Amino acid sequence: MLNDWLAPKAAALESRGLNRRLRARSADEDVIDLAGNDYLGLSRDSRLIEAAAEAVCRWGTGATASRLVTGTTTLHEELESALAAYAGHEAGLVFSSGYLANLGVVTALGGPGTLLVSDEHVHASLIDAGRLARSRVEIVPHNDVEAVTKVLAERNEPQAVVVTESVFSVLSDAAPLAELAATARANDAVLLVDEAHGVGVTGGGRGSVHAAGLAGLEHVIVTMTLSKALAAQGGVVLGPEVLRSHLINRSRPFIYDTALNPAACAAALAALRVLIAEPERPVAIHSAAARLAAVCGVPAATGAVVSVPMPGPRETVRAAELCRDNGVLVGSFRPPSVPDGISRLRLTAHAGLSDADLTRACTVISRVISEVS
Repeated sequence: MLNDWLAPKAAALESRGLNRRLRARSADEDVIDLAGNDYLGLSRDSRLIEAAAEAVCRWGTGATASRLVTGTTTLHEELESALAAYAGHEAGLVFSSGYLANLGVVTALGGPGTLLVSDEHVHASLIDAGRLARSRVEIVPHNDVEAVTKVLAERNEPQAVVVTESVFSVLSDAAPLAELAATARANDAVLLVDEAHGVGVTGGGRGSVHAAGLAGLEHVIVTMTLSKALAAQGGVVLGPEVLRSHLINRSRPFIYDTALNPAACAAALAALRVLIAEPERPVAIHSAAARLAAVCGVPAATGAVVSVPMPGPRETVRAAELCRDNGVLVGSFRPPSVPDGISRLRLTAHAGLSDADLTRACTVISRVISEVS
């Protein structure tokens, strides 16, 4: 029965060049990785590995239960305090993934009395959160502050949340955070900013919200993932203490999910300490991104991601395969993963790239794009 049901769907995707397949990597794969999100180059850093291993030896391999049962350890609370202090917020609450952090905060703030005003380019986790929130959702054109203001001014709901990303995950462009925060305050709304691609990269590492002078404002909420620049796992919601208390009591993804494992907490803490001690790492990210953008003939990115438009999905996949054959891993993003419907190569700059590796990658990518396009 399932074959009759699902095989035509798979065939339809295949005919459009949109079918996806898993490809396992080996631990000792000899490639230049421009596809992963290890922005600070810390995923194999001995300091993180030792911190995670020590946490496993002390706490075991899992958190054992949800945060409200036995899943909260001193590591969780130390991580929450450290992240909040670093990014300039009063309090934080750690979730077991960035996806769940977004689901958790949006659904906990949502409901019939809350309007969600969402940028059309936000991440799938925020889109899904809006669908689950039981709120009216208004999707506004990308980075259109005037459209946000109009929707907020005309709403009937007593509460409203403006939802955006600081650095957008595919195009790597920046949101107008100061303007969005101003219109949110003027219209008695909250601004929720996903800093998944900002933390460790923008604002010297503290993120775009901090750089814009918005951190700690009572109407500004930040979510972050710990699995990209911080090279661990999990997510966090940062904001006022009253928000943290609300989430502990009302956020279903927090209440009913097993807590983030202690090893991931320890690794993220270690990564944060490295970031504070080595501020040159975010600088290296932007330097590498600028070189990649130049060789690809695209504008310099706000974040670590360099987004390269391609003629179509098949060409995108072919280009990624050719790069891999030449020892360079790049991302191939096709609909529906691209907000504007344009298939793209997604190149991720990171602080761990040597000059030789970056030069080699630029040579390969330039040649492949020319050949495929």
